[in-house]
Amino acid sequence: MIYPSIDKLLNQVGSKFLLVNIVSKRVKEMDETEYYQLSEYKSTKNIGKALEEVSKGLIHIKEK
Repeated sequence: MIYPSIDKLLNQVGSKFLLVNIVSKRVKEMDETEYYQLSEYKSTKNIGKALEEVSKGLIHIKEK
């Protein structure tokens, strides 16, 4: 089972395309800075950690 679920994430973000873009940018940021917003993650890989941050509402989307 994948955590967090895609259904929960799509309710927060709105589209798969936007979710992929947000998560990919956050993963690149994590790789470059090694800054993590949560103290404990269920995932071991950065992509899972980024998804968890989206799930917790730590990543905000600015719409134009």
